[in-house]
Amino acid sequence: MSTSRALSAVFGAGLVFGAGLALSGMTLPEKVLGFLDLGGHWDPSLLFVLGGAVGVAGVLFPLILRRRAPLLATSFELPLATRIDRPLAIGAVLFGLGWGLSGYCPGPAIALLAALPGSGREAALFLPSLLAGALAWRLRAGRANGAS
Repeated sequence: MSTSRALSAVFGAGLVFGAGLALSGMTLPEKVLGFLDLGGHWDPSLLFVLGGAVGVAGVLFPLILRRRAPLLATSFELPLATRIDRPLAIGAVLFGLGWGLSGYCPGPAIALLAALPGSGREAALFLPSLLAGALAWRLRAGRANGAS
């Protein structure tokens, strides 16, 4: 498989993902915060976006996994862990807190960078903070595992 073919596929998938986020309004933090505001003016549109993603994945994943290998790789790389452990639970809570406080999820924040110099400025501050948090956890986890 050629690298250019794989990169083209990644680019195309990212383009479809970003266009879907923008079209559905999910790059707007107020849409996300409206979904999380159960006591106020609840906005169910995020539920439809999530439902669409789960529906497509629910139909296509079983069909795709019937293949011997993906189209652009020699084998599937599926997760081996199936249990919910402490790091997953803590990470989920921290992710939810960050999402609820900011209204940004990583994918929409990256897509929102296209709005610079408008509302994309918020994403330009959010993304380095997100990366710093991920790096801090990785460094902490490395020290806990005895890595140097």
